[in-house]
Amino acid sequence: MTDELQPQTPNSGGMIKNILVGVMAVVIVFSLFFSYRLNQKLESLEAAQKKSEEAFAQKITAAESQMKANSETLAERVGMTQKDLEDRAATLQKQQRAAESRLKEEQQKQQAALGAVTGEIGTVKTDVATTKTDVATTRTDLEATKSKLERTIGDLGLQSGLIATTRDELEVLKHKGDRNYYEFSLAKNQGPTVLSTVSLELKKADKKKNKYTLNVISDDKKIEKKDKNLNEPVQFYSGKDRLLYELVVFTIDKDKVAGYLSTPKAAPMVVNR
Repeated sequence: MTDELQPQTPNSGGMIKNILVGVMAVVIVFSLFFSYRLNQKLESLEAAQKKSEEAFAQKITAAESQMKANSETLAERVGMTQKDLEDRAATLQKQQRAAESRLKEEQQKQQAALGAVTGEIGTVKTDVATTKTDVATTRTDLEATKSKLERTIGDLGLQSGLIATTRDELEVLKHKGDRNYYEFSLAKNQGPTVLSTVSLELKKADKKKNKYTLNVISDDKKIEKKDKNLNEPVQFYSGKDRLLYELVVFTIDKDKVAGYLSTPKAAPMVVNR
């Protein structure tokens, strides 16, 4: 009796199902409508494109016809046939290809020349780098040579300045600039050799004993320097101010010696004759 009086509840599951079916129906309708509109749009675009292509083709055809007519008219004016024009065009094309070929060859030559110049520049850069290295090495050698220079007592018993025993050491002395230096090479029986304001004359050279004898001609006087040793400072006075001159022989050969004459800065500078 009690169950018959209770009200019946609606089926909630069936309601949700009906809603979903309705939504899907709406989606399907919209999809069909969108597809229909899209197809219409595509068909319109295809028609427009086809129309544009047909118009373009008509323009091309008209242009070709016009070119042909112009060509025939030109041929009539210059008295040339169509074949003549074609032959002329072929000749012009051949000449153009030949010109392009020459231009390409010229460009290749220029590129090759540029490559050669680049190579030469690279060589110059290498030479410059080598020169810098050589200069640095020379500077190092000069410093090493300078450290080898010595002072000693001359044959007059006077303290000598720095003396050079090689040409390299002589170059160092020249660069110091403390005195004037004149390099010489004397041979026996060659007569007096003028250096600055004096003359030197070799009388004897003994390579085995490293000794030599020479005459110094100064102030109209002849001074004999006998049996002097290799690298020995040979000293004498010259001029009215009695300036101290000095010579050093650093090479002795048979009947020949080589060395240098050193004079004070105050001594006259005379060009050797």
